[in-house]
Amino acid sequence: MYLIGALLTAVTPNFLIMVVGRFLYGIGIGLAMHAAPMYIAETAPSQIRGMLISLKEFFIVLGMLLGYIVGNLFVEVISGWRYMYAASAPICVIMGIGMCWLPCSPRWLLLCATQGKGDLRETKENATRCLCRLRGQASPDLVSEQVNLILEELSYVGEEKKAGFSEIFQGKCLKAMIIGCGLVFFQQVTGQPSVLYYAATIFQSAGFSGASDATRVSILLGLLKLIMTGVAVLVVDKLGRRPLLIGGVSGIAVSLFLLSSYYTLFTGAPYVAVIALLLYVGCYQLSFGPIGWLMISEVFPLKLRGRGLSVAVLVNFASNALVTFAFSPLE
Repeated sequence: MYLIGALLTAVTPNFLIMVVGRFLYGIGIGLAMHAAPMYIAETAPSQIRGMLISLKEFFIVLGMLLGYIVGNLFVEVISGWRYMYAASAPICVIMGIGMCWLPCSPRWLLLCATQGKGDLRETKENATRCLCRLRGQASPDLVSEQVNLILEELSYVGEEKKAGFSEIFQGKCLKAMIIGCGLVFFQQVTGQPSVLYYAATIFQSAGFSGASDATRVSILLGLLKLIMTGVAVLVVDKLGRRPLLIGGVSGIAVSLFLLSSYYTLFTGAPYVAVIALLLYVGCYQLSFGPIGWLMISEVFPLKLRGRGLSVAVLVNFASNALVTFAFSPLE
């Protein structure tokens, strides 16, 4: 869907086809944002799970930085937007080829078997092979032991029956749903889409006159996001999730007060807007950026993790759309 959407948007003869291309691209993003943190949470060893899910955010930010750079290259080219969209096609091909070697999640295979969707013995052998590939040089005995532990856990939480969708809104699952959806909701309504999508616009209002100048400053913003996400990757398992969230969100609050004060009190001091934006981006990438996705991949019970994550991703993109559409009329 990434590839079809990118190519369709790049070669579109009219606006309608362009919208269809963007729509397909968006569906691809929605599926990947749902599947990636869940796959990592199910396949990664617990001691490095936090780092790997934070690395997912790191590579998302790297992609944004590449997007800013491509935008800067083609911002003054006639029909440059076609090249901007087409530039993502090679990345789609690389990802597609890489996926061919990716093993299935052993937990997912065993979960299907415990729900009566296949022969348990055959599935267990398949799960063992997948886990051997994921663990590299791990001994076969250790892998078999891990497969048995996963089976025991699934039998305990699932009691070998399929969980109903309504269960995610009951008991402990409801608490996990409130935490997960709350995190991704506040992740968006604190202004992240506005800062990302309208960075160039904000910089232009701050005194960077040309669109190309504002786009170049956006590259610096993307670079800062990448560096701060790298810091989060290194410290997330040492410092823990809550301290990073509390510290980062406190910084976000200060930066948003600064940014709003530029529009109301310090209109003659554009550097205030730039400092506020940089502070916002740095604090966001230490907290909501990686920690939000890490938390929602950890808080849901195993048998409901897929459904819980799908609802959280829906809330995430709905909040994102709300903030994106609200920014322009508010400005």
